[in-house]
Amino acid sequence: MDPTAWAGLLTLIVLEIVLGIDNLVFIAILADKLPAAQRDRARVIGLALALVMRLALLSAISWLATLTRPLFSVAGFSFAGRDLILLAGGLFLLFKATLELHERLEGSGDHAGNRKVEAGFWLVVAQIVLLDAVFSLDSVITAVGMVNELSIMMIAVVVAMAIMLLASKPLTRFVNAHPTVVVLCLSFLLMIGLSLVADGLGFHIPKGYLYAAIGFSILIEAFNQTARRNALRHAARRPLRARTADAILTMLGGRRASQGTDESAPSPAQGAFAEEERHMVSGVLTLADRSVRSIMTPRSEISWVDLTAGADEQRARILDTPHSYMPVCRRNFDDVAGVARAKDLLASLLETGAIDASRLRAPIYVHESIPILDLMDVLRDSRGQLVLVTDEYGTVLGLVTPVDLLEAIAGDFPDEDETPSIQPLGPGRWRMDGSADLRHVEQALDLPSGLAGPGYTSLAGFLLDRFAELPPVGAWLDHAGYRYTVRELDDNRISVVEVARQDEP
Repeated sequence: MDPTAWAGLLTLIVLEIVLGIDNLVFIAILADKLPAAQRDRARVIGLALALVMRLALLSAISWLATLTRPLFSVAGFSFAGRDLILLAGGLFLLFKATLELHERLEGSGDHAGNRKVEAGFWLVVAQIVLLDAVFSLDSVITAVGMVNELSIMMIAVVVAMAIMLLASKPLTRFVNAHPTVVVLCLSFLLMIGLSLVADGLGFHIPKGYLYAAIGFSILIEAFNQTARRNALRHAARRPLRARTADAILTMLGGRRASQGTDESAPSPAQGAFAEEERHMVSGVLTLADRSVRSIMTPRSEISWVDLTAGADEQRARILDTPHSYMPVCRRNFDDVAGVARAKDLLASLLETGAIDASRLRAPIYVHESIPILDLMDVLRDSRGQLVLVTDEYGTVLGLVTPVDLLEAIAGDFPDEDETPSIQPLGPGRWRMDGSADLRHVEQALDLPSGLAGPGYTSLAGFLLDRFAELPPVGAWLDHAGYRYTVRELDDNRISVVEVARQDEP
């Protein structure tokens, strides 16, 4: 009931726990080598043996005192039994920590193929017991120096070991879940091993210095872990589909679309996937994120038949276009009478000399804000018929066919009356239509996503956004290592652009 005895007991318990942290770290690293079903058992056995060893040493205090008597001297250094134990334990700790660091950083045979080779159970337990013997010396010597009563020493050791036993499992789980923490813990073991070797040689390093350095490193690592959790939480706000697309594109050797993805993911070997395969997979994964405006045929490029024109003019117009479906309008494209197949229009002209408006199919309209996946359902239900895209005022902006969806995935499929929108002119030089899809431009130039913006999806739209006006022929813009030069204008739009890599002559 002496208050000083209770104060000594509480102080000793705290010191025993602090001195046992390095033991816990080593046990956590060693237990990770065992199968998951054996880790708890190894932890309990290791700490139980440590408890038995410390109680036995406390019971043999008189023998422990003899370990401080010099046994021999070498080059002016006197070595006692305690010094030899500390030297052996420190060297073993340095060897083991260095070996573990090598395996984790260099990827030795134990970790080849990302598959851990599990160690023998009793081999791991033996290593835990060996280190327990070394760590127990400090613990017992501290207990002897703090209090005089053997019972208080033993109570403190038992309570400290019970607390360590409860903390060992969550500590092991946390260490194994964070590879950077494992490396940090191994560096702590190197410091502790160095201090044991120094003590064995007679150079005492105050433990306060070591614990201050370890505490500072733990504080910095806590900041890093907090920042990582915040980054992961921010990335989790992005749709799961977008994150999955980024991950798959990274596996295929593509670029990440966001900065929130895990940079530690391994990249595939060069040449594992062809460039065309990566582009097609990228097209599939990013299709749902695109707007209808980015894949539709714009109004200025639509071929249509005037219902009020003469039969010869209508026949010439139909024969002049390679499309199988065509809109039929009255005088201008805003007055759509219907949609028909080219062969049906020609048959009607041959039979009656005129196009029968009553036999036209009713046009299908979609708003420009419709999601691509919903548009696919509309196209599927239309049975191959084209779909007209309108804005909020009902003005037709363009049309979409199944071929447009295919081009969004696999690139351009130009018709007979069309030329590819992107044509190589030589190393590092391209000739591009102003209407070229920005995603195809990014693929051709091997650029990360970022050219497209709100309100435009074509190369001409990108340049107009940068120039803020219709540029004259010859005007150029430098962006992301490429020079974009306007070569041709068609009325009030940019029709042809030359692109050159800036490191090319």
